[in-house]
Parts: sequence; C-alpha cells; structure tokens
Amino acid sequence: MADQEIVNIISAQEEVYPPPPDVVARARIKDREALSQFAADHPEQFWAERAEELEWYRKWDKVLDDSNKPFFKWFVGGRFNIVHNALDRHMNTWRKNKVAYIWQGEDYSERAISYAELNREVCKFANVLKSLGVQKGDRVTIYMGRVIELPVAMLACAKIGAVHSVVYGGFSVQALAGRILDSQSKVLITCDGAYVNGKLVELKQIADDAIKEAPIVEKVVVYKRTGHPVGWVEGRDHWWHELMKDASPVCETEVTDAEDPLFILYTSGSTGKPKALLHTHGGYAVYTYTTMRYVFDVQDEDRWWCAADPGWITGHSYIVYAPLMNGVTSIMYEGGPAYPAPDRWWQIAEQYRVTILYCAPTAIRGLMRFGPEWPQKHDLSSLRLLGSVGEPINPEAWRWYHTYIGGGRCPIMDTWWQTETGGFMITPLPVTPLKPGSATKPFFGIRAEVVDDEGRPVPPNEEGYLTILTPWPGMARTIYGDPDRYVQTYWARYPGRYFTGDSARVDQDGYFWIIGRVDDVLKVSGYRLGTAEVESALVSHPAVAEAAAIGLPHEVRGNAIYTYVILRAGYEGSPALAEELRQHVAKVMGPIARPEKVEFVSKLPKTRSGKIMRRVLKARALGLPEGDLTTLEE
Repeated sequence: MADQEIVNIISAQEEVYPPPPDVVARARIKDREALSQFAADHPEQFWAERAEELEWYRKWDKVLDDSNKPFFKWFVGGRFNIVHNALDRHMNTWRKNKVAYIWQGEDYSERAISYAELNREVCKFANVLKSLGVQKGDRVTIYMGRVIELPVAMLACAKIGAVHSVVYGGFSVQALAGRILDSQSKVLITCDGAYVNGKLVELKQIADDAIKEAPIVEKVVVYKRTGHPVGWVEGRDHWWHELMKDASPVCETEVTDAEDPLFILYTSGSTGKPKALLHTHGGYAVYTYTTMRYVFDVQDEDRWWCAADPGWITGHSYIVYAPLMNGVTSIMYEGGPAYPAPDRWWQIAEQYRVTILYCAPTAIRGLMRFGPEWPQKHDLSSLRLLGSVGEPINPEAWRWYHTYIGGGRCPIMDTWWQTETGGFMITPLPVTPLKPGSATKPFFGIRAEVVDDEGRPVPPNEEGYLTILTPWPGMARTIYGDPDRYVQTYWARYPGRYFTGDSARVDQDGYFWIIGRVDDVLKVSGYRLGTAEVESALVSHPAVAEAAAIGLPHEVRGNAIYTYVILRAGYEGSPALAEELRQHVAKVMGPIARPEKVEFVSKLPKTRSGKIMRRVLKARALGLPEGDLTTLEE
C-alpha cells in the first residue's frame, strides 16, 4: 500500500463527529456497547425479546433452527402475518387516525392517507385479488409507478398470504417478462403510466409487450394515474377503480407461518443475472421493525422520508413494512429529485417538515453538482437525522450532506446492507461517533469479519472480504426456485459464513469501511485498490460531480485504471483537466492509483437502485458483450 494512501486512510479515520448532546438525550438506545455485548452473548434471547414487541397469532416453539444450514429458519412454529402488525393492530389504537403516507406527485398533486384509510384500501384490494383467483402462495407481479397504490398492492398480497414480486416501474419489456416467467405470476398489477422528470413512462404499453413474451399472465389490473389512452384486452385487463368500487372493505388477514414466503425481489444486477431472493413473514418483520426503530430512533412525531422506490429492497423494508409496523408517517414523492428544479427535494423537506431523510449517495452527489445555494433557499431545520443507503458514501459527499442538508447538526446513519440481508447490517446509531465514509459497526446480533482468500481474519486497515459469521432473522431464505445457486453464491466460498461479495477493511477502532463489490476491486502491480476509493479521490476534486473506475488488463501492471467522469456545472472537459485529475488521484491515493485514462461523459450506466454498472463500462471498453442489461436505468 502506498505511503500516501496510508496517510489518507489514517486522516479519514481520525476525523470523528461526536453525536450532538440533544440527539444523545432523546435516543432510545443510549449505551450501544452494552446492548451489543448482550446480543452477542445471547442472540436468540435478544431476537426473542424484539419479536415480543410485535403481535403473534401463536408464539414460536424455537427462535432459531439451524439444523439444515445454510437454510436457517426463525421463530419456528410461530403463526404470524406482517400485515397484522403493519395495519390491523393499529386499528385498536389512536394510530388508526394518524397519517400513514403523505404523497406528492411530480405535478405537485397531493394525497394523504390515514392508517384506517390505508387498511380499508388494503382490505378491498385483497378481496379484489381473491376475486381474480389469487390464493395463498400464488405469486403476483407488481409493476407500477411511485403511487400509494403500490404499497396497497404489496400489503394486499401479504394479507392473503400471496407472494409479491415488485418490478421497478420503468424496467424494460425483457426485464419484466423474465421476472413474470421466473416467478410464474398469473396476475400483473400495473398503471396506465407514470411521471418521471416531466416525461410520461408508458407502463401499460411495456406491460402489454412483456405479456407477449410471458403469456402465462391471465389477469391485469390497471391503476389510472395519467388518464392517457392505453391498449386494452377485454376479459384480461381490468381498471383498478372499477374492481375496487364494489369490493368489500372487510377482509380477514390470513394466518401464515413465520416461515411462509412474503415476497421475492430480484437483485439489482450490478454483477450479472438478477437473482430472486425470497423473504418470509416472521424473521423479516422482526428484523426490519427493529433496525428502523433503533437506527433512526423513530418517534411518534417523526415525518420519515425514505426517498427510494418501493421497487427495490430499501423501499420494501423502509417505505412499506418497517415504517408501518413502527406506526410512523412517511413521505412519498413520485418523481425525479431535480425536477423541475434542483431544489425539489429540499422544497418537499421544508413543506412537510421532514424530520428524517434517507437516500442514496448517488442522489446526493447528483444534487451536489448544482451547488449549496439550492438547499440554502429552504428551511431544513425540521431535519434531525439523515441516512445514506445503496453504496459507500465518499467523504466529500458525506460532508456536503452533513453541512448543507443537515446544517452541521444532523448525524448521518450510513447503512450497509443488501437485498439478501433484508435490513441494516453495519450501521451507526444516533449515539455513535461518526467517521465520514464509514458505516461504523455491525448491528446488534450481527458478527461481521473481514478475511483473506483463505478465510483468515486480516489485520486492522488491511482490505479483505466482508463475511457474516452468524444467521440473523432478516436474511433471505433462498433464491426462489434455485437453492443450489443460493448455496454456491453466498455460502460455498467460506463454509459456515455468509459471503457478502463486498470488500472492506476494519480500522483500529473497529469501524468498518466498505470498499465495494469484490468484482469492483482493482489489482494494480500487486496492490488492491477499491473502485470506490479511486472514485472518491476523483470526486474530491472541485470539478468532479460523479466518477466511475474500472480495471482493464495491462501486460505489466495486471490492471490499468480507467475512469469515467461527470463534471460539475461550469466545468468543461479538456486534456489539461484530464491530466490534472490523474495527478489529483495520485496525490490523494499515491502514484500507484494514478488512472491510465480519464474520459469525460454526460452519464454513467446505473441500475435503478443507483449502483454504477462497472461491468458494462468494462465490456464496452473491451468491445465485449454487455450481458444482462434488464436492470440498466436507461
């Protein structure tokens, strides 16, 4: 490792932001270390106590069944339904009249729906699904824009024991068709269209084209959002509002087993063919409820805004299920973060007095490009906590977020987790001293370790592979229809450990620094360099808004670093600036990390969840087939 790189690591690790006293005073968990020790010593007791906070039709016989590793089971024998805990139980409390969602359309239209109204809509749509022949265990594909009816459809499926498969609204015909066929869904729920960045997305047309490739679909329910003309197949297609008109608002919640399937969700595809991860009712509910409660310290008066989309795991866990189980009010916004102007998000945060904002670093970096004057136009004083999700946040973006959005007073909960894990795995708490760029420490009951190729723990500050040593309730149970792939992908490389596919390092204080996907790690002249580190170095230059780094074969160095850069407004690409950026990376990280080439681009290939698809950049640079592109944003 180059001397300069070591200096940079140490300086980043020594930059510590202590929690503000008022945050500590109100925090639900004040002594993280004590509870961490208890959870480590008594994991089953810890999770049983958390599960007791939710309502069960029948209590479990066994907290954890590890007799068939790695197919772990949680709360075995327990009878449970996540919707009972997200909605039904609130009907007996004052929360039934509390606002569940405040929704704003991209066209500034607004809706608010209480817990009681949401419950009524879910019951009605559950009865609609039954009338269409949907039964417990059936898969239902949902392909919608960001409207309240998307959570309604998800909850209605779960209420009757059906398994939902949400496909991000706007994915391609091929992506949707492939997922319908893979899940064998006979019912598809969609919208006539959606609005994103001022454009109409033709969801119904895409759905119709997908069904031609996946003709197993027998019924299509269409929610009218835009009102523009759409194609129609009589007998197959049904308007949402017409089916709901006569549906009964009373529907009993199905009593499911804790291990019954709740949903399947396809991974973002940043590393190849998407995998259908299967999550279940009991363990997933306990885990997401607990992680949100402790990490974001949600209180009754909070206005929670997870600015993700329900179509990926962050939306499942922290727009739909965990917020409703915790009884909080959530904000939902339909459109693009910078439409029609770069302050749209900050306008929404001010208008609805948002107290907690949780979003992706890629969005923060995108909004950074426009400068701090846009958030400075708005009163963001209601914010008390910020969050980051989806990828490692580079220190430059962390500081901008902290300074200009959080006013220097809001701790940032930088959460590391995956579709596979269900909820936060390595994360701060509001009382945790923060280091920009570090996800800090594992959540309660999570044992994480960074190891070398042979599975041996590496010394502090040395990079290796991130593994999890013990099971946790929120874990995916399998890859739907392909248990062998589940074992091979996650459990075969290091027997007895979950292999995350990410590289990381742990500093001398036990703080975890996520570097990126293993296939995003570059080996240059024998040195391991994370693409995220090179990208972070580039973004620390005032001209750079976003960057992507890949390694291309080099006959001497093993890999040569090629970089792609999006410039901030006011800068123009030139050979001189490219050379300046090469030298800047060398200065920040050491000469070993100097890019071979800097190419200026207007956009980067990304998944819908905001991850840069570096394998696509690599394939393009090498002139090779680009592989599965169904999760590509554009």
